[in-house]
Amino acid sequence: MFRLVALLSGFIFGVGMMVSGMVNPAKVIGFLDVFGQWDPSLAFVMGGALLVFVPGYFLGVRRQKNPVLADQFCLPKTQTLDKKLIGGALLFGTGWGLAGLCPGPAITAIGSGALPIGLFVISMLVGMRLVQVFNASSNRALATES
Repeated sequence: MFRLVALLSGFIFGVGMMVSGMVNPAKVIGFLDVFGQWDPSLAFVMGGALLVFVPGYFLGVRRQKNPVLADQFCLPKTQTLDKKLIGGALLFGTGWGLAGLCPGPAITAIGSGALPIGLFVISMLVGMRLVQVFNASSNRALATES
């Protein structure tokens, strides 16, 4: 049941991104171009998402002990702003601004067969793997120092 709900949720999310234009890099870059030809339409998409999320969060996460289809809620354990978080946010924002894509819309748009989107997804996967390798080597180095 969990996998079926996850698949259906992902499908609805993907359709929503396609309908809203969030998989169109030109539309995203237009939204981010606040000092040029700004396109505010994605602000309404984000606002609509918040109108659904906020009540669900406060009615669900805040009032229920456990989610319906899982053993526990997966919430952040810390609210600390560290170098990794700030660096990751800067890298994410820079990539989003330059390419007009972030991971969710890129995975959704891969079905278009457009070469730039395919290259973006491949680069994203390579970057994710490099982070895993880097973190594993850092953890090994820390373990040998102790």
